Amino acid sequence: MASKFALAMPEDVARIVELRNAAAEKLTREHGRGHWSHLVSVEKVAEAMDRSRVYVLRERQRIVGTLRLQMKKPSEYDRPWFTRVRRPLFLYDMAVDPARQRRGVGRACIEGAVRVARAWPADAIRLDAYDHAAGAGRFYEKCGFRETSRRVYFRAPIIYYEMML
Repeated sequence: MASKFALAMPEDVARIVELRNAAAEKLTREHGRGHWSHLVSVEKVAEAMDRSRVYVLRERQRIVGTLRLQMKKPSEYDRPWFTRVRRPLFLYDMAVDPARQRRGVGRACIEGAVRVARAWPADAIRLDAYDHAAGAGRFYEKCGFRETSRRVYFRAPIIYYEMML
């Protein structure tokens, strides 16, 4: 099925909220309550669109995946954990519609993010995942990311990843 990865528009906010919350609820049902259980609001997604770039993957005009990219380093990331580069991008808030998971949507989102990052231009994409069955670490590794560090952040075990471009 043809899909399109593109910058989200203001009218997409409600669907992005719906998608992210559905993904969080599915993880909570499957793995219990955890850091992954937090729901987002329209205001939070709109704020994220103001300070970074939010992307969506559409299939037949319906948003089935989303992620956010920004250049600002998260405060919890320590530079020595990563390869030294001049222009890293940070990937956040990736979510796939639970009805479309395990069908290539997540991989298509990552491929879209890589295309965007290369055009930005960026030298690397960095992200983190929970070191837990609810985390997506194995998925990111299959997509070409490599683990760079493990830490505990606010009592949550985290694995840090990067992909060099």
